[in-house]
Amino acid sequence: MLTIAWIGGLVRFRRARLVAATIGVAIAVGLLATIGIFLSTSKSTMTNRASSSVSTDWQVAVQPNTDASTVLSALQKDRAVRRPTEVDFGSTTGFELAKDGTVQTTGPGVVLGLPTGYRSTFPSSIRTLAGAGSGILLAQQTAANLRAAVGDTITIGRAGLPSVRVHIDGIIDLPSADSFFQTVGAPPSAQATAPPDNVLIVNPTEWRAMFNALGAARPDLVRTQFHSDYIAPLPADPSAAFRQVTADAQNLELRLQGGGLVGNNLGAELGKARADSLYAQVLFLFLGIPGAVLAGLLTATVAASGSDRRRRDQALLRARGATIRQLLALGFAEAAFVAIIGAGGGLGLAVLIGRLRFHSATFGASSTTLFIWSVIAVATGALITGVAMAWPTYRDAKEVTVSAARRMIGRGRASRWLRWKVDGLVVLVAAATFWATSRNGFKLVLAVEGVPQISVNYWAFAGPALAWVGAGMVLWRVSNAMLATSHRGLPQWVKPISGNLSSTVASSMCRQAPLLSRSLVLTALTVAFAASTSVFNATYRHQAEIDAVLSNGSMVSVVESPGVIANPSQGSALAAVSGVRSVTALQHRFAYVGADLQDLYGVDPKTIVQATKLQDAYFAGGSAKALMAKLEATRNGILVSDETVKDFQLNPGDTLRLRLQNGKTKQYVSVPFIYVGIAKEFPSAPSDSFLVANASYVAQATGTAAVGTYLIDTASGDSTAVADRVQRLVGTNAMVNDVASDRRKIGNSLTAVELKGLTKVELGFALVLAAAASGLVIWIGLSERRRMFAIASALGARPRQLGSFVWSEAAYVTIAGAVLGALTGWIITEMIVKVLTGVFDPPPSALTVPWGYLGGVAGVTSLAVLLAAATALRSNRRPTVELLRDL
Repeated sequence: MLTIAWIGGLVRFRRARLVAATIGVAIAVGLLATIGIFLSTSKSTMTNRASSSVSTDWQVAVQPNTDASTVLSALQKDRAVRRPTEVDFGSTTGFELAKDGTVQTTGPGVVLGLPTGYRSTFPSSIRTLAGAGSGILLAQQTAANLRAAVGDTITIGRAGLPSVRVHIDGIIDLPSADSFFQTVGAPPSAQATAPPDNVLIVNPTEWRAMFNALGAARPDLVRTQFHSDYIAPLPADPSAAFRQVTADAQNLELRLQGGGLVGNNLGAELGKARADSLYAQVLFLFLGIPGAVLAGLLTATVAASGSDRRRRDQALLRARGATIRQLLALGFAEAAFVAIIGAGGGLGLAVLIGRLRFHSATFGASSTTLFIWSVIAVATGALITGVAMAWPTYRDAKEVTVSAARRMIGRGRASRWLRWKVDGLVVLVAAATFWATSRNGFKLVLAVEGVPQISVNYWAFAGPALAWVGAGMVLWRVSNAMLATSHRGLPQWVKPISGNLSSTVASSMCRQAPLLSRSLVLTALTVAFAASTSVFNATYRHQAEIDAVLSNGSMVSVVESPGVIANPSQGSALAAVSGVRSVTALQHRFAYVGADLQDLYGVDPKTIVQATKLQDAYFAGGSAKALMAKLEATRNGILVSDETVKDFQLNPGDTLRLRLQNGKTKQYVSVPFIYVGIAKEFPSAPSDSFLVANASYVAQATGTAAVGTYLIDTASGDSTAVADRVQRLVGTNAMVNDVASDRRKIGNSLTAVELKGLTKVELGFALVLAAAASGLVIWIGLSERRRMFAIASALGARPRQLGSFVWSEAAYVTIAGAVLGALTGWIITEMIVKVLTGVFDPPPSALTVPWGYLGGVAGVTSLAVLLAAATALRSNRRPTVELLRDL
């Protein structure tokens, strides 16, 4: 009965403290439950995305001297796969087309024998560009090389055998050519060979007629594979799915006893997704855990703000005969009450977020996942209330005497960590750890291709984690130092608000230093959390876009087929397409630097910066505009990669003689260039060694102005629509790529799914935390001091004078907290971005700041403080006698 009466009394007379503590617990439980469940669901989404992005799950290559029927029988008995389809490969000496009085020829190529049902079984493996979708199909690049069209007749060369002629029914593209033509069984380093330029597809009957005789004479020129889908249920976690698929592929190879090797395309994609899933887990720890800790600190701060009143209540109870056991029971009952209500509210908040944001109360998670994360979140809420409320009750009941508990005034001794300068030591250790885990070559997530196990260096968390702890301790020291100036600077700071009462208000704030410091530290840390989360998210989204543009070359790129010499008017025609803002031509040549063959790109320095959105991070020794201007000013200037500079010990101004092939004579000639700068990255260029020079000089030196690629900057973000219009213009003579499609091909699932949803959840909670940390703490602190305000009113203080105290404290917590929080957030974000280097490619040259969101945080924080202060002032307008009776 006593416990129920005590809880009822708290609800009636200590409502502010209970509500504030409950909100803190609810935020922590809701944040952990939401992020945890969403993280688990996102891993499942990663697995599904990886499996759906593969056109052919397994390619089983029949080995020499092995009967194909034996491999087919083993596949048909394997319950993990379905619909094994035979694919035959035949090597040809080349293709030839005689048309309009000219004869066009190609180099060696491949003729594929595909059954009629192949496209329905693997629908994403072939894309029709022109003509029929079945029959004799010619690859787009081969058609461009031969200048062939639907209806033409081409000749297929066979080594040692007469050539054969076929009639073209359609022109197609092979989107997954890299995996389709892989060397099954070769190590990853050997898969860098480009797929064949010249490909023809025929039905199995025609293929056998063409290549059975060739296979008998030259078995090395023909080979057979079986393509199949993997249908066994996959675990939700990409790492577990990768291990399962890899084990099943190895089991099949074991049963084939060397007769077949598995090209595990599904395993390769899952191998990439498993690293992404660990990065998502890492981001959860980096960006999610601080929010839950801050929610716990909010609860602890609320509990601490009522510590004096709780001690007086305990002293009164003990004076009236209550035992320590009864006091502990009442204190634990209060903590349990807050924990239960807060946990229920937090889980309800998570369900609401799932329903509103993700259209599913369970976020799409399984029942087991939902239960596990709900238990973890509730247990965390119970731990927070135990540490913040139950433990102080136990400590006070055991250690504080009745007379000490009833003491109203007095300043406590400074904490030991302040006297021993522990905060400085923590900051130094954080800096040392950050330096050790962010050096060049550091890998946070290590996923070796082909190795089932991946690892995360969790030591990297020590730097940011210690930085958070050190920041809180340093902020406390700074706040105490600021409040210690009650007779010097502080009266001047509060004078615009308090006027003639500035000295009195400053002295009052100094006496309230513990309460105000707690409020300032919590406000600053929540602002830092909101700032670090939002800035990291904005920086990541910006870099993901830059990475896609870097890979594709620009928003839209038009890649001419080998052997095709683009008409100079092509650029003007492309510029006239609706949605195109600018077009720049990119020459692609090969040049010998000593004995090293490197890619050489001829550019127009005037247009390349805008068309390709060149970043300063791509260059060393100057900005993108500065180095392009230097290249423009030096007609025979050249930018080289950092690796080439080191290999050849180059200095700015050195002459670099390259051997380039003359476009007319096909002979290599020596061409002098002047080294003017370093290019670390360049659109569409390889990541190791390449060269960038003036297109006009390259054209003069090679005797041809042939363009390899046109880079197009679009006027809007809809690059896919512009790419479709460009494709209709160029037809099948060139390949058109847009940045959106390229992002889907190369972008990791972390970019597309996890971080986007994760940060939206966290940014919402950060906003709530900022409002709660500032408004709630001010409100509860002022509510706990209503007795002081009531006595001041009884002594004749006017509402305006009381307002001087309230508004001065509110301004101190808000302004100082926001400034110090912004500084802390900037430092934390720099550390997180540096440690998470593996997430960024290329690394950002500067942080991207979402000013709109941060402005919203500032507005919500200020509004919360204003409402809290106004509410506290309104509560003090009641008659003084009535206030004192309630208190």
